[in-house]
Amino acid sequence: MSIQFKALPTEAVRALQRGGPDAYGHTPERRISDGDGVPCRHCMKNVAAGEGYLILAYRPFPELQPYAETGPIFLHADECKRAAEVDALPEMLASSDYIVRGYGKDDRIVYGSGAVIPTGDIAARAKTLFEREDIAYIHVRSARNNCYQCRIERA
Repeated sequence: MSIQFKALPTEAVRALQRGGPDAYGHTPERRISDGDGVPCRHCMKNVAAGEGYLILAYRPFPELQPYAETGPIFLHADECKRAAEVDALPEMLASSDYIVRGYGKDDRIVYGSGAVIPTGDIAARAKTLFEREDIAYIHVRSARNNCYQCRIERA
C-alpha cells in the first residue's frame, strides 16, 4: 500500500500569509525564527534562523464538531512552495516520536488507532492503520504538545 504525506493547501496558506484570520478569527502572529523547532506545515521544512514565521490557530477539519481539535501551528511568513505529496517522511518531522492517529470518514477519532510512534516507524504505522476500513485518513501530531503536523492519506 502506498501513502502520501499531505501539507496544508496552498490557497488556505496564502490567505493566512496575507493576514487572513486563523481558526479563531485572529490575525496570525509574526515572529523571527531562531532556527529551532519551527516546522512550516506548508513546505514541511523547518523555518530557518532569521526567517519570519507565523503562529496561528488551525483546525484541520471541515466543520466544528466535538473531535475537531484546534491548536497552534507555524507557517513561513513569506510564500513557500507546498511540499510534494510523497510517501517519504517530511523534513520537518525531526522529533524522536509523534502521535499517529486515525480518523473516520465522519472526521472523528477512531478509538484505539492512536499511539506515540518513533519517527522512523510513522510510514509503517500508517500503512498498518490503512489496512482497517474504518480509517479514512491519519494525523501526525506532536507527541509533546499534540500540535497538528500533517495528514497522511492513501495514495
